[in-house]
Amino acid sequence: MPDLFEKNRRKRMEKVLPMAAKLRPTELDDMIGQTHLLSSVAPLRLLIENDLLGSAIFFGPPGCGKTSVARLIEARTRRHFVSINAVAAGVPQVRQIIADALVRLEQTGCGTLLLIDEIHRFNRSQQDILLPDVESGVISILGLTTQNPFFAINAPLISRCRLFEFKALSKDEIAAIIARVLDRWNAADDADKHSHRKVTLSPDAMDWLASQSDGDARRAISTLETAIQLAGVRAGGDVALTKTDISEAQQVRSVYFDPTGDEHYDMVSALIKSIRGSDPDAALYWLAKLLVVSEDVRFIARRIAIAASEDIGNAQPAALSIVAAMVQLVEFLGMPEARIPLAQTVIYLACSEKSNSAICAIDSAMDAVRKGPALPVPLHLRDNHYAGAEEMGHTGYRYPHDYPDGWVRQDYLGADHQFYFPSDRGIEKRFAEFLANRRRKASVTFQPDGKAS
Repeated sequence: MPDLFEKNRRKRMEKVLPMAAKLRPTELDDMIGQTHLLSSVAPLRLLIENDLLGSAIFFGPPGCGKTSVARLIEARTRRHFVSINAVAAGVPQVRQIIADALVRLEQTGCGTLLLIDEIHRFNRSQQDILLPDVESGVISILGLTTQNPFFAINAPLISRCRLFEFKALSKDEIAAIIARVLDRWNAADDADKHSHRKVTLSPDAMDWLASQSDGDARRAISTLETAIQLAGVRAGGDVALTKTDISEAQQVRSVYFDPTGDEHYDMVSALIKSIRGSDPDAALYWLAKLLVVSEDVRFIARRIAIAASEDIGNAQPAALSIVAAMVQLVEFLGMPEARIPLAQTVIYLACSEKSNSAICAIDSAMDAVRKGPALPVPLHLRDNHYAGAEEMGHTGYRYPHDYPDGWVRQDYLGADHQFYFPSDRGIEKRFAEFLANRRRKASVTFQPDGKAS
């Protein structure tokens, strides 16, 4: 009787499962995509097939197969398998799992594999609880995360785990997954499946669904399920889904973004690199994505301001003034109007001449200061606005405005260093010519003209 009750309980639970969970792959050979991990000779597959996978972290975007592979590991491993979600699990639950694992290992020799979904949701202290027992082998963990583990997970825990990166699925892979799901759906004997309706998908509907899913199989299958449900409500019989059906089921397409993770750094990095690469269209796309996912506009403005100095610099000095005005407007206007000065500034910067001489110059100078030797201020440059300065030798400064062209040869550093190397682009080209002229004059022996120092 207990087996019958358990069977009935599982049936009831399966009836409410979403299609994406109900039709998960049941064998490694059923997996589509991630061939770098799951081909017949790939390390991860060999470890899974031989039950040799120790502690590991699977990371990658949503809907790329991390959970499906984890469930296939559960089906194959000889170890006791425990699954928790870091969003709901607390420290007491984790401690109890570890304690049970120790007893199990001591009494039966059976190891424990703990699946931690969304492991990045554990804070640093919660992650540290796992360290001693993972290192001693009492328990192995399988962490799943959409975040870069080097940002989201403690370094000591990372060092005790194998890392496997899952890639976003291609459009063709999504289409292949949808085709397989439909085959399984149409072959299933499920009394709750809208009276065994057969489902077909037109070619343009398949293409639209695959292209609009952003490499997320779960999103694609969920959209398909919604389209099937809507079609079932509207009419009886078999279902032939069109692009319109898929589009209606999709409604507003959400953009995946986790503000607690590192993706906003990736997107703003793409924005800045697009500006640096003089590609206004790419820069506008990444700006738009940051705005659509409601990134803090002040964070975006700060990063753009940095780019104005770092990448445009003195090739187009006006860029800094334009960015300063943009920063004020962003604060004054707020969203959604702030998107306009942000876009205007991004276009201006992307289309401006580029120079990184300013950041190179200051970094070079700071490096010289740190590594020494320390240079004293030359005597003639020291403050002489006090009694006794002359007695201390603080004399000899030549006031440039007293000389032709407002310049006179003079040592301002006490050492032969050049930190600033102007580019030959934009306005900075004039700087280069100005400095070259000054250096030519400096190479001539100075002749006093009799003016006061």
